[in-house]
Amino acid sequence: MITVKILIDSVEKVKKLTSIISKESADCEIVEGVHIIDAKSIMGIFSIDLTKPVQLNIHSDNKDILDKLKEFIV
Repeated sequence: MITVKILIDSVEKVKKLTSIISKESADCEIVEGVHIIDAKSIMGIFSIDLTKPVQLNIHSDNKDILDKLKEFIV
C-alpha cells in the first residue's frame, strides 16, 4: 500500500483527482480524521474538509500512479 498526503483545495482539483484515480484498477481511499472516503467518489470528497492536506491510501505497490498525482502531493 502507498500512502501520501495530498491537497485538493479547489473544485477543479477534485475533478482532476477523481478522473485520474477512476482510471486506476487499485482501490484508493482518502482519510480525513476518522472519515474514510472512496477516492473515486466526487460527492464523498466534497463531504470532508478540503482546506487542509488529507491522506491518500492507494492499495497497490505500483508507484507509477504517483507520477500522475504529483501536482496534488504535499
